[in-house]
Amino acid sequence: MPDYRWKPIEPLSERDRGIDLAEIRPVYETWRASKERLQQSSQASLREFNERLIRRLSVETGILERLYDLDRGTTEALVTHGFLEDLVSRSDTNIEPSRLIDILRDQEAAIQLTIDCVAKRRDLTKSVVNEIHHILTRHQDTTTAIDQFGNRHEIPLLKGKFKEQPNNPKRPEGTLHEYCPPVHVDAEMDGLLGWLSGYSQEDPIILAAWLHHRFTQVHPYQDGNGRVARALTTLVLLRAELLPLVIDRDFRIEYIKTLEAADAGDLSPLASLFARLERAAILQALSVDADAEISHQRTLTSAVIESLAEKFGKRRQAKFAELRRVNTVAIDLRAQAHGVLQRAFDELRAPVSEVAEPVIRLTDGGTDHGTAHWYKFEVVQSANKSGKFANFTEDHYFVKASIRVERERLIFVTSFHHVGRELSGIMEVTAFSQLESFEGSEDRESVSQAFFLCSLEPFVLTYKTKTEEIADSFSRWLDAALAVAVREYGDRL
Repeated sequence: MPDYRWKPIEPLSERDRGIDLAEIRPVYETWRASKERLQQSSQASLREFNERLIRRLSVETGILERLYDLDRGTTEALVTHGFLEDLVSRSDTNIEPSRLIDILRDQEAAIQLTIDCVAKRRDLTKSVVNEIHHILTRHQDTTTAIDQFGNRHEIPLLKGKFKEQPNNPKRPEGTLHEYCPPVHVDAEMDGLLGWLSGYSQEDPIILAAWLHHRFTQVHPYQDGNGRVARALTTLVLLRAELLPLVIDRDFRIEYIKTLEAADAGDLSPLASLFARLERAAILQALSVDADAEISHQRTLTSAVIESLAEKFGKRRQAKFAELRRVNTVAIDLRAQAHGVLQRAFDELRAPVSEVAEPVIRLTDGGTDHGTAHWYKFEVVQSANKSGKFANFTEDHYFVKASIRVERERLIFVTSFHHVGRELSGIMEVTAFSQLESFEGSEDRESVSQAFFLCSLEPFVLTYKTKTEEIADSFSRWLDAALAVAVREYGDRL
């Protein structure tokens, strides 16, 4: 890989604006409407969800930068209960627990500053960006520098001030990544923030990805640039009434690759990653439990009566035909999935016929077929693992495809279900498979069954989704999920 040479940052291009986010746009449009209802019915639960999301962002942003390491169990305890030193033991992290808590509180305070900027409609200026950096690095006094001979040594960290020395890191393979020279930083930041102020009508996910990448290209500080970039990303999303975006440690490699793609001129992988993470946060927010709001101070009887009345009231209000238009989109996509699966399994017939003549069956199911309860366990189980609530009080649809060759059968299910404890107008599509091995004839019990999820990420649709706009992306998603199932099945034959 050749050296990356610095060049002045560029504004949003028409290519950037044309990034295909047709799948996510209806989701955040629907979230804005759902957010108002949640603020009325589940205000405390929604507030707690947001607080946990901010704490999770505060933890993960430092892990991405290798400031510290922290085990998953302790991470969850800190996210749930707050940044308390008593929750951290020396074996949970690679730095002193007291120092870890100081850093986490600084990172949380920086995110709170971005929230304050949005709430007070405060302009994003260089002084605000410097203030974010100063808060983030409050308990970080030094950073590592490399001289012209390749020697590493610690130097004082300038807090809330632009860099005075170059900070061009070497990649593991020895190539150089050149960031903006110190002499040009001030002008580059003026340009970046000037462009940003004129982009209020742009897609917030694309804008967040653009700002994040261009800021990292400038790399205005000696250290802490990634943390500041992620804080600025949060500010853009909050201004658009979306949720803070958490880049989990598990996404670190993908995240770095998407930034490298942006360096090469392609912003779409970074925007797509942001869209997936934002979508996951929205679906989790829609799954907050409103019933947890009932005050423990009231008597049990009055609480139950009020809760029931509230539920019935919400149920009546939620029965808007507009929100349930998403069911029509799901039925359209089920028909599309049926066609895709029919063609794929017909194509599979020839190669497996060399083993034995296959038996292939396709079945549509769901509310309109009286089988909405099918696969409820599998759907709820996979939703719970990702912190979401699969709502089976609303319509559920699926298409089931199976192929049996001798004693081995593959069942592949594409399921369409509502997400959120109340009707939100958002549905999620998941794909999962079951491998069955039979002993003897077909009418005997199978001796083994293996269930596995085929879709790493769900496909999401809303009542504002237009089928024709997402048909191609849905086909690609379904093809990738089916490939996982067929590969597993092929290993059995």
